[in-house]
Amino acid sequence: MNYLTETFDVVVVGGGLSGICAAIASARHGAKTALIHNRPVLGGNASSEIRMHICGADVHGSRANFRETGIVEELQLKNKYRNHYHSYALFDSVLWEMCSFEPNLSLYLNTHIDCVEVEDGKIVSVEGTQNTTEKTFAFLGDIFIDTTGEGTVGALAGAEFMYGREDKSAFDEPHALDKADNFTMGNSLMFVSEDMGKPVKFEKPFWANTYTEDELNLRHHGDINSGYWWIELGGTDMHIIDDAEKIRDELIKAVYGIWDHIKNSGDHGAENHELTWVGMLPGKRESRRLLGDYVLNETDCVTSRRFEDAVAYGGWYIDAHAMGGLTAKNDEPTTYLYFDDVYTIPYRSLVSKNIDNLLLGGRAISASHLAFASSRVMATCGVVGQAVGTAAAEAIKKGIMPRDMYDHIKELQQMLLKDDCYIPSVKNCDEKDLALTSKVTADNEGAEVLINGVDRTVGDESNSYVAKLGEKIYFDLDKAKDVSEVILKFDSNLSKEVTISIIGHVKAKQQPGAPCELVKDYSLSFYKDGECVHQVKVDNNHLRYNRITLDKAVLCDRVCLEIEATCGCENPRIFEVRIY
Repeated sequence: MNYLTETFDVVVVGGGLSGICAAIASARHGAKTALIHNRPVLGGNASSEIRMHICGADVHGSRANFRETGIVEELQLKNKYRNHYHSYALFDSVLWEMCSFEPNLSLYLNTHIDCVEVEDGKIVSVEGTQNTTEKTFAFLGDIFIDTTGEGTVGALAGAEFMYGREDKSAFDEPHALDKADNFTMGNSLMFVSEDMGKPVKFEKPFWANTYTEDELNLRHHGDINSGYWWIELGGTDMHIIDDAEKIRDELIKAVYGIWDHIKNSGDHGAENHELTWVGMLPGKRESRRLLGDYVLNETDCVTSRRFEDAVAYGGWYIDAHAMGGLTAKNDEPTTYLYFDDVYTIPYRSLVSKNIDNLLLGGRAISASHLAFASSRVMATCGVVGQAVGTAAAEAIKKGIMPRDMYDHIKELQQMLLKDDCYIPSVKNCDEKDLALTSKVTADNEGAEVLINGVDRTVGDESNSYVAKLGEKIYFDLDKAKDVSEVILKFDSNLSKEVTISIIGHVKAKQQPGAPCELVKDYSLSFYKDGECVHQVKVDNNHLRYNRITLDKAVLCDRVCLEIEATCGCENPRIFEVRIY
Protein backbone atom coordinates (compact mmCIF):
# COMPACT_ATOMS: atom_id res chain seq x y z
CA MET A 1 0.00 0.00 0.00
CA ASN A 2 1.32 3.45 -0.93
CA TYR A 3 2.03 5.90 1.90
CA LEU A 4 2.18 9.54 0.85
CA THR A 5 2.85 12.74 2.78
CA GLU A 6 1.27 15.99 1.60
CA THR A 7 1.90 19.42 3.14
CA PHE A 8 -0.56 22.31 3.17
CA ASP A 9 -1.15 25.62 4.89
CA VAL A 10 -4.78 24.77 5.69
CA VAL A 11 -6.35 21.30 5.86
CA VAL A 12 -10.16 21.08 5.76
CA VAL A 13 -11.70 17.73 6.65
CA GLY A 14 -15.32 17.19 5.62
CA GLY A 15 -16.79 18.10 2.23
CA GLY A 16 -20.31 19.15 3.07
CA LEU A 17 -21.47 22.72 2.44
CA SER A 18 -19.39 24.10 5.30
CA GLY A 19 -16.21 22.32 4.23
CA ILE A 20 -16.66 23.36 0.60
CA CYS A 21 -17.06 27.02 1.57
CA ALA A 22 -14.17 26.86 4.04
CA ALA A 23 -11.79 25.30 1.54
CA ILE A 24 -12.70 27.64 -1.34
CA ALA A 25 -12.43 30.70 0.91
CA SER A 26 -9.05 29.60 2.24
CA ALA A 27 -7.72 28.92 -1.25
CA ARG A 28 -9.03 32.20 -2.68
CA HIS A 29 -7.21 34.07 0.06
CA GLY A 30 -3.92 32.52 -0.95
CA ALA A 31 -3.50 29.54 1.38
CA LYS A 32 -2.42 26.20 -0.04
CA THR A 33 -5.47 24.21 0.97
CA ALA A 34 -6.60 20.58 1.08
CA LEU A 35 -10.24 19.48 1.18
CA ILE A 36 -10.61 15.90 2.35
CA HIS A 37 -13.95 14.08 2.12
CA ASN A 38 -14.79 10.45 2.80
CA ARG A 39 -17.57 10.15 0.20
CA PRO A 40 -17.40 9.98 -3.63
CA VAL A 41 -19.44 13.17 -4.02
CA LEU A 42 -19.36 16.52 -2.26
CA GLY A 43 -22.23 18.28 -0.53
CA GLY A 44 -22.94 16.11 2.50
CA ASN A 45 -26.66 16.25 3.25
CA ALA A 46 -27.20 18.23 0.03
CA SER A 47 -25.48 15.65 -2.17
CA SER A 48 -27.15 13.11 -4.47
CA GLU A 49 -26.58 10.49 -1.78
CA ILE A 50 -28.94 12.18 0.71
CA ARG A 51 -30.83 14.92 -1.26
CA MET A 52 -31.80 17.39 1.42
CA HIS A 53 -32.47 20.96 0.36
CA ILE A 54 -30.32 23.83 1.65
CA CYS A 55 -32.17 25.63 4.44
CA GLY A 56 -31.08 28.82 6.10
CA ALA A 57 -31.96 32.06 7.83
CA ASP A 58 -34.63 32.98 5.29
CA VAL A 59 -36.68 29.94 6.47
CA HIS A 60 -37.83 28.85 3.00
CA GLY A 61 -38.32 32.45 1.91
CA SER A 62 -40.61 33.38 4.78
CA ARG A 63 -38.09 35.84 6.28
CA ALA A 64 -37.53 38.47 3.60
CA ASN A 65 -34.04 39.38 2.36
CA PHE A 66 -32.11 37.05 4.62
CA ARG A 67 -30.88 34.37 2.22
CA GLU A 68 -27.18 33.68 2.75
CA THR A 69 -24.77 35.15 0.22
CA GLY A 70 -21.05 34.62 -0.38
CA ILE A 71 -19.88 31.23 -1.63
CA VAL A 72 -23.18 29.56 -0.63
CA GLU A 73 -25.04 31.93 -2.96
CA GLU A 74 -22.44 31.47 -5.70
CA LEU A 75 -22.80 27.69 -5.77
CA GLN A 76 -26.60 27.86 -5.62
CA LEU A 77 -26.82 30.39 -8.46
CA LYS A 78 -24.39 28.38 -10.57
CA ASN A 79 -26.61 25.39 -10.01
CA LYS A 80 -29.78 27.36 -10.86
CA TYR A 81 -28.23 28.54 -14.11
CA ARG A 82 -27.10 25.07 -15.18
CA ASN A 83 -29.61 22.77 -13.54
CA HIS A 84 -33.18 23.85 -14.32
CA TYR A 85 -34.98 20.76 -13.08
CA HIS A 86 -33.30 19.88 -9.79
CA SER A 87 -31.04 17.04 -10.89
CA TYR A 88 -28.86 16.06 -7.97
CA ALA A 89 -26.35 14.48 -10.35
CA LEU A 90 -25.84 17.89 -11.96
CA PHE A 91 -25.57 19.51 -8.54
CA ASP A 92 -22.82 17.02 -7.62
CA SER A 93 -20.93 18.16 -10.72
CA VAL A 94 -21.29 21.85 -9.82
CA LEU A 95 -19.75 21.25 -6.39
CA TRP A 96 -17.02 19.04 -7.83
CA GLU A 97 -16.18 21.68 -10.44
CA MET A 98 -15.98 24.49 -7.88
CA CYS A 99 -13.51 22.54 -5.76
CA SER A 100 -11.54 20.76 -8.49
CA PHE A 101 -10.70 23.84 -10.53
CA GLU A 102 -10.08 26.34 -7.74
CA PRO A 103 -6.41 27.46 -7.71
CA ASN A 104 -4.58 26.59 -4.46
CA LEU A 105 -7.15 23.88 -3.61
CA SER A 106 -6.46 20.13 -3.74
CA LEU A 107 -9.46 17.80 -3.44
CA TYR A 108 -9.24 14.30 -1.94
CA LEU A 109 -12.48 12.33 -2.27
CA ASN A 110 -13.13 8.83 -0.82
CA THR A 111 -10.54 9.59 1.86
CA HIS A 112 -11.42 8.83 5.47
CA ILE A 113 -9.39 10.39 8.26
CA ASP A 114 -8.94 8.04 11.21
CA CYS A 115 -5.75 9.20 12.88
CA VAL A 116 -4.67 12.61 14.18
CA GLU A 117 -1.19 13.45 15.44
CA VAL A 118 -1.02 16.14 18.12
CA GLU A 119 2.00 17.79 19.71
CA ASP A 120 1.91 20.48 22.39
CA GLY A 121 -1.80 21.16 21.92
CA LYS A 122 -1.56 21.51 18.14
CA ILE A 123 -2.49 19.14 15.34
CA VAL A 124 0.58 18.20 13.32
CA SER A 125 -1.11 15.97 10.78
CA VAL A 126 -4.20 13.95 9.97
CA GLU A 127 -3.96 10.53 8.37
CA GLY A 128 -6.38 8.45 6.36
CA THR A 129 -6.85 6.04 3.48
CA GLN A 130 -8.33 6.74 0.08
CA ASN A 131 -10.30 3.57 -0.54
CA THR A 132 -10.40 3.90 -4.34
CA THR A 133 -6.62 4.03 -4.74
CA GLU A 134 -5.50 2.12 -1.63
CA LYS A 135 -3.23 5.05 -0.81
CA THR A 136 -2.67 6.17 2.76
CA PHE A 137 -2.08 9.89 3.18
CA ALA A 138 -0.55 11.93 5.96
CA PHE A 139 -1.73 15.53 5.57
CA LEU A 140 0.54 17.98 7.34
CA GLY A 141 -0.77 21.49 7.94
CA ASP A 142 -0.44 24.66 9.95
CA ILE A 143 -4.19 25.11 10.56
CA PHE A 144 -6.93 22.47 10.47
CA ILE A 145 -10.67 22.96 10.04
CA ASP A 146 -13.13 20.31 11.24
CA THR A 147 -16.23 20.27 9.04
CA THR A 148 -16.84 16.53 9.35
CA GLY A 149 -20.24 17.05 10.95
CA GLU A 150 -19.34 14.54 13.65
CA GLY A 151 -16.46 16.59 15.04
CA THR A 152 -14.28 13.61 14.15
CA VAL A 153 -10.97 15.44 13.76
CA GLY A 154 -11.53 17.29 17.00
CA ALA A 155 -12.43 14.14 18.89
CA LEU A 156 -9.39 12.27 17.56
CA ALA A 157 -7.19 15.22 18.51
CA GLY A 158 -8.51 15.30 22.07
CA ALA A 159 -10.55 18.45 21.62
CA GLU A 160 -13.18 19.01 24.28
CA PHE A 161 -16.70 18.41 23.01
CA MET A 162 -20.34 18.27 24.10
CA TYR A 163 -22.83 15.50 23.42
CA GLY A 164 -26.52 15.29 24.25
CA ARG A 165 -28.89 17.80 25.83
CA GLU A 166 -27.82 20.18 28.57
CA ASP A 167 -29.86 21.11 31.61
CA LYS A 168 -31.06 24.62 32.42
CA SER A 169 -28.11 25.38 34.65
CA ALA A 170 -25.50 24.81 31.92
CA PHE A 171 -26.27 27.94 29.89
CA ASP A 172 -29.30 29.40 31.67
CA GLU A 173 -31.59 28.40 28.79
CA PRO A 174 -35.36 28.66 29.46
CA HIS A 175 -36.27 25.65 27.32
CA ALA A 176 -33.43 23.36 28.36
CA LEU A 177 -34.12 20.20 30.35
CA ASP A 178 -34.31 20.09 34.11
CA LYS A 179 -31.87 17.19 33.97
CA ALA A 180 -29.27 16.67 31.22
CA ASP A 181 -29.15 13.50 29.12
CA ASN A 182 -27.11 11.95 26.32
CA PHE A 183 -29.87 11.98 23.71
CA THR A 184 -29.46 13.57 20.28
CA MET A 185 -31.69 14.16 17.30
CA GLY A 186 -31.78 11.27 14.86
CA ASN A 187 -30.91 10.50 11.23
CA SER A 188 -33.31 10.58 8.28
CA LEU A 189 -33.61 8.71 5.01
CA MET A 190 -35.34 10.29 2.01
CA PHE A 191 -37.19 8.83 -0.99
CA VAL A 192 -38.58 9.95 -4.36
CA SER A 193 -41.59 8.55 -6.22
CA GLU A 194 -43.00 9.27 -9.67
CA ASP A 195 -46.39 9.02 -11.34
CA MET A 196 -46.00 6.38 -14.05
CA GLY A 197 -49.30 7.20 -15.76
CA LYS A 198 -50.76 3.77 -15.04
CA PRO A 199 -51.37 1.60 -11.99
CA VAL A 200 -48.25 0.22 -10.32
CA LYS A 201 -48.34 -2.46 -7.66
CA PHE A 202 -46.06 -2.47 -4.66
CA GLU A 203 -45.21 -5.73 -2.96
CA LYS A 204 -44.12 -5.10 0.58
CA PRO A 205 -40.74 -6.73 1.37
CA PHE A 206 -40.93 -9.18 4.25
CA TRP A 207 -38.47 -7.07 6.25
CA ALA A 208 -40.36 -3.77 5.93
CA ASN A 209 -42.18 -2.28 8.93
CA THR A 210 -45.95 -1.94 9.18
CA TYR A 211 -47.59 1.39 10.02
CA THR A 212 -51.19 2.33 10.66
CA GLU A 213 -52.76 5.72 10.04
CA ASP A 214 -53.07 6.19 13.80
CA GLU A 215 -49.33 5.65 14.20
CA LEU A 216 -48.63 8.29 11.54
CA ASN A 217 -51.37 10.75 12.44
CA LEU A 218 -48.85 13.35 13.71
CA ARG A 219 -46.61 12.88 10.67
CA HIS A 220 -47.97 14.46 7.50
CA HIS A 221 -47.60 12.20 4.48
CA GLY A 222 -49.84 13.89 1.94
CA ASP A 223 -47.02 14.75 -0.49
CA ILE A 224 -46.37 11.30 -1.91
CA ASN A 225 -43.78 12.42 -4.46
CA SER A 226 -41.00 12.71 -1.92
CA GLY A 227 -40.38 12.37 1.72
CA TYR A 228 -39.95 12.71 4.62
CA TRP A 229 -37.61 14.39 7.07
CA TRP A 230 -39.59 12.78 9.90
CA ILE A 231 -38.55 9.28 8.83
CA GLU A 232 -36.02 9.64 11.59
CA LEU A 233 -34.38 7.20 14.00
CA GLY A 234 -31.50 7.09 16.43
CA GLY A 235 -30.16 9.24 19.20
CA THR A 236 -31.83 7.49 22.14
CA ASP A 237 -31.59 3.69 22.30
CA MET A 238 -29.29 3.72 19.24
CA HIS A 239 -26.15 5.85 19.55
CA ILE A 240 -25.88 8.20 16.59
CA ILE A 241 -22.25 7.24 15.84
CA ASP A 242 -21.70 3.82 17.40
CA ASP A 243 -24.93 2.42 15.96
CA ALA A 244 -24.90 4.22 12.60
CA GLU A 245 -25.10 1.03 10.55
CA LYS A 246 -28.00 -0.29 12.59
CA ILE A 247 -29.81 3.04 12.30
CA ARG A 248 -29.46 2.90 8.52
CA ASP A 249 -30.90 -0.61 8.38
CA GLU A 250 -33.85 0.36 10.55
CA LEU A 251 -34.48 3.46 8.44
CA ILE A 252 -34.63 1.33 5.28
CA LYS A 253 -37.27 -0.82 6.96
CA ALA A 254 -39.15 2.33 7.92
CA VAL A 255 -39.10 3.92 4.44
CA TYR A 256 -40.42 0.81 2.73
CA GLY A 257 -42.99 0.29 5.47
CA ILE A 258 -44.27 3.85 5.11
CA TRP A 259 -44.37 3.47 1.32
CA ASP A 260 -46.38 0.26 1.79
CA HIS A 261 -48.81 2.24 3.96
CA ILE A 262 -49.11 4.94 1.30
CA LYS A 263 -49.59 2.45 -1.52
CA ASN A 264 -51.64 -0.28 0.10
CA SER A 265 -53.48 1.24 3.06
CA GLY A 266 -56.30 3.71 2.46
CA ASP A 267 -56.58 6.18 -0.39
CA HIS A 268 -53.38 8.24 -0.64
CA GLY A 269 -53.67 8.89 -4.37
CA ALA A 270 -50.64 6.70 -4.99
CA GLU A 271 -52.10 4.08 -7.33
CA ASN A 272 -49.90 5.15 -10.26
CA HIS A 273 -46.80 5.97 -8.22
CA GLU A 274 -43.62 3.98 -7.95
CA LEU A 275 -40.52 4.46 -5.87
CA THR A 276 -37.73 5.68 -8.15
CA TRP A 277 -35.09 6.42 -5.51
CA VAL A 278 -34.53 5.55 -1.88
CA GLY A 279 -31.45 6.82 -0.09
CA MET A 280 -29.01 4.36 1.41
CA LEU A 281 -27.00 6.97 3.29
CA PRO A 282 -28.95 8.64 6.11
CA GLY A 283 -28.76 12.37 6.61
CA LYS A 284 -27.31 13.13 10.03
CA ARG A 285 -28.43 15.96 12.29
CA GLU A 286 -26.60 15.88 15.57
CA SER A 287 -23.68 14.19 17.26
CA ARG A 288 -20.61 15.79 18.84
CA ARG A 289 -20.43 19.55 19.23
CA LEU A 290 -16.86 20.76 19.68
CA LEU A 291 -16.23 23.16 22.55
CA GLY A 292 -14.98 26.61 21.64
CA ASP A 293 -14.09 29.71 23.60
CA TYR A 294 -17.79 30.58 23.68
CA VAL A 295 -20.90 28.40 23.51
CA LEU A 296 -23.73 29.86 21.43
CA ASN A 297 -26.98 29.34 23.34
CA GLU A 298 -30.76 29.61 23.11
CA THR A 299 -30.91 33.14 24.50
CA ASP A 300 -28.40 34.36 21.93
CA CYS A 301 -30.66 33.03 19.18
CA VAL A 302 -34.07 34.17 20.38
CA THR A 303 -32.84 37.65 21.38
CA SER A 304 -31.08 38.09 18.01
CA ARG A 305 -27.82 38.91 19.73
CA ARG A 306 -25.20 40.98 17.89
CA PHE A 307 -21.71 39.92 18.94
CA GLU A 308 -18.70 42.22 18.62
CA ASP A 309 -16.78 39.33 17.01
CA ALA A 310 -19.64 38.24 14.73
CA VAL A 311 -18.47 36.59 11.51
CA ALA A 312 -21.67 34.85 10.37
CA TYR A 313 -25.37 34.69 11.15
CA GLY A 314 -28.23 32.25 11.56
CA GLY A 315 -31.99 32.48 11.55
CA TRP A 316 -33.56 29.06 11.11
CA TYR A 317 -35.94 28.59 14.00
CA ILE A 318 -34.85 26.45 16.93
CA ASP A 319 -36.04 23.17 15.46
CA ALA A 320 -35.71 20.48 18.13
CA HIS A 321 -36.80 17.08 16.83
CA ALA A 322 -38.48 14.47 18.99
CA MET A 323 -35.91 12.22 20.56
CA GLY A 324 -36.09 8.81 18.88
CA GLY A 325 -37.92 10.11 15.84
CA LEU A 326 -40.47 7.54 14.68
CA THR A 327 -40.25 5.64 17.95
CA ALA A 328 -41.77 8.67 19.70
CA LYS A 329 -45.01 8.14 17.79
CA ASN A 330 -47.15 10.07 20.27
CA ASP A 331 -44.98 13.18 20.08
CA GLU A 332 -44.97 15.86 17.42
CA PRO A 333 -41.96 15.09 15.18
CA THR A 334 -40.46 18.48 16.03
CA THR A 335 -41.12 21.54 18.15
CA TYR A 336 -40.21 25.05 17.05
CA LEU A 337 -39.08 28.02 19.09
CA TYR A 338 -39.77 31.05 16.91
CA PHE A 339 -37.96 34.38 16.89
CA ASP A 340 -38.38 37.41 14.66
CA ASP A 341 -34.88 38.43 13.65
CA VAL A 342 -31.60 36.70 12.82
CA TYR A 343 -28.75 36.27 15.31
CA THR A 344 -25.01 36.52 14.78
CA ILE A 345 -22.43 33.80 15.34
CA PRO A 346 -19.25 34.85 17.15
CA TYR A 347 -15.77 33.88 16.02
CA ARG A 348 -15.16 32.63 19.57
CA SER A 349 -17.59 29.76 18.88
CA LEU A 350 -15.45 28.67 15.93
CA VAL A 351 -12.10 28.29 17.71
CA SER A 352 -11.37 25.09 19.62
CA LYS A 353 -10.99 25.68 23.32
CA ASN A 354 -7.99 23.40 23.78
CA ILE A 355 -6.51 22.58 20.34
CA ASP A 356 -4.69 25.73 19.30
CA ASN A 357 -4.69 25.33 15.52
CA LEU A 358 -8.19 23.85 15.11
CA LEU A 359 -11.12 25.84 13.71
CA LEU A 360 -14.69 24.58 13.89
CA GLY A 361 -17.26 24.60 11.11
CA GLY A 362 -20.53 23.03 10.06
CA ARG A 363 -22.69 21.20 12.57
CA ALA A 364 -19.89 20.80 15.10
CA ILE A 365 -19.46 24.45 16.09
CA SER A 366 -19.52 25.40 19.76
CA ALA A 367 -23.25 25.62 20.49
CA SER A 368 -25.66 24.26 23.06
CA HIS A 369 -28.12 21.59 21.96
CA LEU A 370 -30.88 24.18 21.59
CA ALA A 371 -28.79 26.72 19.69
CA PHE A 372 -27.52 23.88 17.52
CA ALA A 373 -31.13 23.08 16.66
CA SER A 374 -31.06 26.34 14.70
CA SER A 375 -27.43 26.67 13.55
CA ARG A 376 -27.24 23.11 12.15
CA VAL A 377 -28.93 23.88 8.80
CA MET A 378 -26.72 23.86 5.73
CA ALA A 379 -26.80 27.48 4.55
CA THR A 380 -25.81 28.59 8.05
CA CYS A 381 -23.07 25.96 8.06
CA GLY A 382 -21.92 27.34 4.70
CA VAL A 383 -21.44 30.94 5.85
CA VAL A 384 -19.69 29.69 8.98
CA GLY A 385 -17.41 27.67 6.70
CA GLN A 386 -16.53 30.72 4.64
CA ALA A 387 -15.75 32.64 7.82
CA VAL A 388 -13.34 30.04 9.22
CA GLY A 389 -11.72 29.42 5.82
CA THR A 390 -11.06 33.14 5.46
CA ALA A 391 -9.78 33.38 9.04
CA ALA A 392 -7.46 30.42 8.52
CA ALA A 393 -5.90 31.88 5.38
CA GLU A 394 -5.46 35.27 7.01
CA ALA A 395 -3.86 33.68 10.09
CA ILE A 396 -1.42 31.90 7.78
CA LYS A 397 -0.51 35.22 6.13
CA LYS A 398 0.06 36.83 9.50
CA GLY A 399 1.95 33.84 10.92
CA ILE A 400 -0.39 33.56 13.89
CA MET A 401 -2.74 31.00 15.43
CA PRO A 402 -6.53 31.13 14.86
CA ARG A 403 -7.17 32.48 18.36
CA ASP A 404 -4.86 35.40 17.67
CA MET A 405 -7.33 36.55 15.01
CA TYR A 406 -9.36 37.97 17.91
CA ASP A 407 -7.04 40.96 17.62
CA HIS A 408 -7.94 41.31 13.93
CA ILE A 409 -11.70 40.74 14.05
CA LYS A 410 -12.66 44.01 12.39
CA GLU A 411 -10.25 43.27 9.56
CA LEU A 412 -11.72 39.77 9.19
CA GLN A 413 -15.25 41.18 9.16
CA GLN A 414 -14.32 43.61 6.38
CA MET A 415 -12.77 40.78 4.35
CA LEU A 416 -15.97 38.77 4.66
CA LEU A 417 -18.15 41.73 3.66
CA LYS A 418 -15.96 42.32 0.62
CA ASP A 419 -16.45 38.66 -0.36
CA ASP A 420 -20.25 39.12 -0.24
CA CYS A 421 -20.88 37.64 3.19
CA TYR A 422 -23.45 39.42 5.34
CA ILE A 423 -22.85 40.25 8.99
CA PRO A 424 -25.83 42.04 10.56
CA SER A 425 -24.99 45.52 11.89
CA VAL A 426 -21.53 45.55 10.26
CA LYS A 427 -20.99 47.97 7.36
CA ASN A 428 -18.35 48.31 4.68
CA CYS A 429 -15.72 50.73 5.90
CA ASP A 430 -12.83 49.38 3.85
CA GLU A 431 -10.28 52.20 3.55
CA LYS A 432 -9.00 50.69 0.30
CA ASP A 433 -12.41 50.93 -1.39
CA LEU A 434 -12.12 54.00 -3.61
CA ALA A 435 -15.85 54.01 -4.27
CA LEU A 436 -16.59 55.00 -0.66
CA THR A 437 -15.05 58.43 -1.21
CA SER A 438 -16.21 58.89 -4.81
CA LYS A 439 -19.03 61.11 -6.08
CA VAL A 440 -21.82 58.92 -7.48
CA THR A 441 -24.19 60.28 -10.13
CA ALA A 442 -26.84 58.76 -12.37
CA ASP A 443 -29.98 59.77 -14.25
CA ASN A 444 -32.01 59.70 -11.05
CA GLU A 445 -31.24 60.72 -7.52
CA GLY A 446 -30.32 58.12 -4.95
CA ALA A 447 -27.39 56.40 -6.66
CA GLU A 448 -25.18 57.26 -3.67
CA VAL A 449 -26.89 54.37 -1.87
CA LEU A 450 -24.44 52.15 -3.76
CA ILE A 451 -21.70 53.25 -1.36
CA ASN A 452 -23.68 53.30 1.91
CA GLY A 453 -21.89 50.17 3.15
CA VAL A 454 -24.87 47.78 3.17
CA ASP A 455 -25.32 45.37 0.29
CA ARG A 456 -28.85 44.04 0.77
CA THR A 457 -32.29 45.21 1.82
CA VAL A 458 -32.55 45.42 5.60
CA GLY A 459 -35.97 46.15 7.05
CA ASP A 460 -37.45 49.20 5.33
CA GLU A 461 -34.11 50.25 3.83
CA SER A 462 -33.73 48.94 0.28
CA ASN A 463 -30.01 49.83 0.13
CA SER A 464 -30.22 49.51 -3.65
CA TYR A 465 -30.39 51.68 -6.73
CA VAL A 466 -33.05 50.85 -9.33
CA ALA A 467 -31.57 51.57 -12.73
CA LYS A 468 -32.97 51.77 -16.22
CA LEU A 469 -31.54 49.64 -19.00
CA GLY A 470 -28.90 51.68 -20.77
CA GLU A 471 -28.48 54.07 -17.87
CA LYS A 472 -24.95 55.06 -16.92
CA ILE A 473 -23.85 55.31 -13.31
CA TYR A 474 -20.67 57.32 -12.71
CA PHE A 475 -18.17 57.08 -9.88
CA ASP A 476 -15.90 60.12 -9.89
CA LEU A 477 -12.72 59.70 -7.87
CA ASP A 478 -11.13 62.61 -6.04
CA LYS A 479 -8.14 62.32 -8.40
CA ALA A 480 -6.70 59.92 -10.96
CA LYS A 481 -5.76 56.63 -9.30
CA ASP A 482 -4.68 53.15 -10.34
CA VAL A 483 -7.69 50.84 -10.42
CA SER A 484 -7.18 47.09 -10.68
CA GLU A 485 -10.48 45.66 -9.45
CA VAL A 486 -14.19 46.45 -9.39
CA ILE A 487 -16.71 44.50 -7.31
CA LEU A 488 -20.42 44.62 -8.08
CA LYS A 489 -23.28 43.12 -6.12
CA PHE A 490 -26.51 42.74 -8.05
CA ASP A 491 -30.01 41.76 -6.99
CA SER A 492 -30.68 38.00 -6.96
CA ASN A 493 -33.87 38.34 -4.89
CA LEU A 494 -32.74 37.24 -1.45
CA SER A 495 -36.37 36.72 -0.41
CA LYS A 496 -36.86 33.84 -2.83
CA GLU A 497 -35.65 30.26 -2.54
CA VAL A 498 -33.02 29.02 -4.97
CA THR A 499 -32.19 25.68 -3.36
CA ILE A 500 -32.12 22.37 -5.15
CA SER A 501 -34.81 20.07 -3.72
CA ILE A 502 -36.81 16.89 -4.17
CA ILE A 503 -39.81 18.45 -2.42
CA GLY A 504 -42.63 19.54 -4.72
CA HIS A 505 -43.70 22.74 -2.97
CA VAL A 506 -40.09 23.92 -2.64
CA LYS A 507 -39.49 23.41 -6.36
CA ALA A 508 -42.85 24.96 -7.30
CA LYS A 509 -41.85 28.32 -5.79
CA GLN A 510 -38.86 28.62 -8.11
CA GLN A 511 -38.39 29.59 -11.73
CA PRO A 512 -35.98 27.59 -13.89
CA GLY A 513 -32.64 29.23 -14.54
CA ALA A 514 -31.07 32.31 -13.04
CA PRO A 515 -33.29 34.68 -11.00
CA CYS A 516 -34.96 37.16 -13.34
CA GLU A 517 -33.79 40.10 -11.21
CA LEU A 518 -30.11 39.48 -11.95
CA VAL A 519 -28.16 41.78 -14.24
CA LYS A 520 -27.15 39.71 -17.26
CA ASP A 521 -25.12 42.05 -19.53
CA TYR A 522 -23.20 45.16 -18.48
CA SER A 523 -20.08 47.16 -19.19
CA LEU A 524 -17.52 49.02 -17.14
CA SER A 525 -15.74 52.01 -18.66
CA PHE A 526 -12.70 53.73 -17.18
CA TYR A 527 -12.06 57.42 -17.93
CA LYS A 528 -9.18 59.83 -17.46
CA ASP A 529 -9.63 63.51 -18.21
CA GLY A 530 -12.88 62.78 -20.04
CA GLU A 531 -11.43 60.09 -22.31
CA CYS A 532 -12.31 56.39 -22.10
CA VAL A 533 -9.00 54.58 -21.55
CA HIS A 534 -10.30 51.07 -20.91
CA GLN A 535 -13.54 49.09 -21.10
CA VAL A 536 -14.74 45.70 -19.85
CA LYS A 537 -17.84 44.01 -21.27
CA VAL A 538 -19.59 41.23 -19.37
CA ASP A 539 -22.27 39.10 -21.04
CA ASN A 540 -24.44 36.30 -19.70
CA ASN A 541 -23.78 36.93 -16.03
CA HIS A 542 -25.79 34.67 -13.68
CA LEU A 543 -24.24 35.56 -10.32
CA ARG A 544 -25.03 38.18 -7.69
CA TYR A 545 -21.36 38.77 -6.85
CA ASN A 546 -19.13 39.92 -9.71
CA ARG A 547 -15.42 40.52 -9.14
CA ILE A 548 -13.77 42.11 -12.17
CA THR A 549 -9.98 41.91 -11.94
CA LEU A 550 -8.06 43.83 -14.61
CA ASP A 551 -4.95 42.34 -16.22
CA LYS A 552 -3.08 45.46 -15.18
CA ALA A 553 -4.05 48.55 -13.24
CA VAL A 554 -5.73 51.38 -15.15
CA LEU A 555 -5.00 55.00 -14.21
CA CYS A 556 -8.40 56.71 -14.16
CA ASP A 557 -10.47 59.35 -12.41
CA ARG A 558 -13.93 58.04 -13.35
CA VAL A 559 -15.56 54.60 -13.54
CA CYS A 560 -18.85 54.13 -15.36
CA LEU A 561 -21.26 51.20 -14.99
CA GLU A 562 -23.86 50.65 -17.71
CA ILE A 563 -26.54 47.95 -17.35
CA GLU A 564 -27.54 46.56 -20.73
CA ALA A 565 -29.78 43.56 -19.97
CA THR A 566 -31.20 41.49 -17.11
CA CYS A 567 -32.28 37.87 -16.82
CA GLY A 568 -35.89 38.99 -17.29
CA CYS A 569 -36.68 41.80 -14.86
CA GLU A 570 -37.51 45.21 -16.33
CA ASN A 571 -35.74 47.39 -13.76
CA PRO A 572 -32.40 46.07 -12.50
CA ARG A 573 -31.33 46.74 -8.93
CA ILE A 574 -27.74 47.17 -7.81
CA PHE A 575 -26.73 46.95 -4.16
CA GLU A 576 -23.08 47.85 -4.08
CA VAL A 577 -20.13 48.90 -6.22
CA ARG A 578 -16.57 48.77 -4.87
CA ILE A 579 -13.45 50.06 -6.61
CA TYR A 580 -9.87 49.06 -5.73
